[in-house]
Amino acid sequence: MNRKIALTLNVKAEQIGQRVDVVIAEAFKEFSRSHLQKLIKEGAVKVNGKEIKPKLILQGGELIEIFAKEAPKLKDKAENIELEIIHEDQDLLVVNKASGLVVHPGAGNPSGTLVNGLLNFDSSLSYLPRAGIVHRLDKDTSGLMVVSRNEKTYLNLIDQLKERTVTRKYTALVVGEPSLSGVIDKPIGRHPKVRTKQAVVSSGKEAISRFKKVKSLRGYSLVEVLLETGRTHQIRVHLSYLGFPIVGDNTYGGRRKYVKGTSENLRSKINQFKRQALHASSLTFIHPSTKEVLTFDSELPDDMKQLIRALKEDD
Repeated sequence: MNRKIALTLNVKAEQIGQRVDVVIAEAFKEFSRSHLQKLIKEGAVKVNGKEIKPKLILQGGELIEIFAKEAPKLKDKAENIELEIIHEDQDLLVVNKASGLVVHPGAGNPSGTLVNGLLNFDSSLSYLPRAGIVHRLDKDTSGLMVVSRNEKTYLNLIDQLKERTVTRKYTALVVGEPSLSGVIDKPIGRHPKVRTKQAVVSSGKEAISRFKKVKSLRGYSLVEVLLETGRTHQIRVHLSYLGFPIVGDNTYGGRRKYVKGTSENLRSKINQFKRQALHASSLTFIHPSTKEVLTFDSELPDDMKQLIRALKEDD
C-alpha cells in the first residue's frame, strides 16, 4: 500500500533568505534532505500553490505544501515472528537476535527472516531501505542489532558506523589460547577459490578487530572482540587467520576443531553445538535525536553457557 505524505509549513520571519530545501529539511526531520529534494523535483512540493526548485530563496510568509504518494521500498511479507526487542522509541529499535534467524530474505530464505518479523512489528519499516537495518549478523550469530525507524535515523546510524562511533563488542569461544590481547589488522575480501567464503587477502578492504582473552577453559578460550570495521564474517575470518577458530564454525574452523587432549565426552558436546559460538554481546552508539550515548548488553545465550559449563566440568 502506498503511503500518503501531507505536510504544510508557514515560512517564519527568521527563515527569510533561506533556501526552501534547507527549511523543509529542518522542519520535517523524518525525511532526509535528498529525499525532500527529490520530492521538489517531482513537483510534490509547492510554495503558494506553485511548483518550485530546491534553490528557491524564501521571502517570508509563504505557505509550503508537500503532498505525495510513495510506494514501499520492500515487498517482503510481514510475518508473526517472535522477536526480543530490548529497547524501543520513536526513532529506533534494539533487537536481541536469536541464533538461527536469518536477517534478510534471500534466494534460500524468502521468508521467516528478521526483516519479515520487523515488518509485522512496524509496517512503516517497509518504506526504509533494508527495513531500517543498518548492520547485520550472520544467521547463526546471536545478539544485538540496532534498527532505525525513520530515514534520518537510518542515515545517521550509517554515518556513525562509517565514523566508528558505534561500538560493537562480541563474545566468542575459540579453539586454543591466544595472547591476553591484540589487534588483527588484515584486509578481508572474497576467498580466491571458494566464492561463498571470505578470506584475508591483500586486495581486500581494511578490516580491524581488537580482541581480549577473558577466560581460559582447558585449552579453549573465551574472547571478547571489538569491531572497528564491519566486513562480512570479519571476526570469524580474523580469528581463524590468527590460528584460533571459533568453536562450531564449520566454514572457517578448518581441521582444528578441538584442542589436543580433548576428551571424547567433550568432543561429543562440541559436535552437538551446531553453530559458531559467537554472540554480539554489547552495542554502544549515539542516539540520533537525543545525542545521548546509549549502551545495551546481552548475556550469553543458553547454548553457549552450557558449552562453557561443559568445558569447566570436563575431566
